Amino acid sequence: MKIAVTGKGGVGKTTFAATLARLYAEEGRHVLAADVDPDANLGLALGFSEEELDTIVPISKMRKLVEERTGAGPDNQYYKINPKVDDIPDAYGKVCNGVKLLVLGTVETGGAGCVCPEHVMLRRIINNLVLHRGDVVVLDMEAGLEHMGRGTTEGMDQFIVVIEPGSRSVQTYKNVKRLAKDLGVKQVHVVANKIRDEKDEEFVKTHIPAEDLLGFIHYNTEIMDADRQGCSPYDYSKSAVDEIRKIKTTIDKIDDCDK
Repeated sequence: MKIAVTGKGGVGKTTFAATLARLYAEEGRHVLAADVDPDANLGLALGFSEEELDTIVPISKMRKLVEERTGAGPDNQYYKINPKVDDIPDAYGKVCNGVKLLVLGTVETGGAGCVCPEHVMLRRIINNLVLHRGDVVVLDMEAGLEHMGRGTTEGMDQFIVVIEPGSRSVQTYKNVKRLAKDLGVKQVHVVANKIRDEKDEEFVKTHIPAEDLLGFIHYNTEIMDADRQGCSPYDYSKSAVDEIRKIKTTIDKIDDCDK
């Protein structure tokens, strides 16, 4: 199962992605969680310490590795479009609570000059994760839709759009669903987060087709407490974990139907 978790900034996609990954690890599954967000927080949400995360350099920042694998460099504008990457998850991934974390980062275009080799590298790694590994793969994508325009997430089994009960989040879901068709991803589902009351639930049900809605995660101050403490929500909020576990059951049923 290969899942890309996306949404606009601040909706709680990292909390959801990390908890989902840990729930699959709890079952004894091989789980790889890839952080493709430039503001990399997935490690903390999985339970890594800040000290451990400080030692991790995103793959997109490993210029020497990118140059070695692609053949690109200051004096060479030509590079391989299919560099060797199959060893990277095991060589650079770190494990915590049964989940292997791979921090990919993203390509920063502002003032970066030619960014093509880095982009080729990231896209190739994600493609390898999707097509050639038997793990459960959960991608925590950068906020917004730019990654879809670059085709980075082509070939995923499904997108899960984390939304809040608001018009801007609903618009993000609609845009993701439209762009997913161009990438050949047929499954686009929604998790509604930060739900306060029945009015919020009704708003979501009114704007999201029932077949796309996976479930609700209610507003929970324990999630905020976990963030302040730098802890994994999985270890801090039983109620949130139970709600995400219920959503995971729905995801699994959809995956079984697709098979």
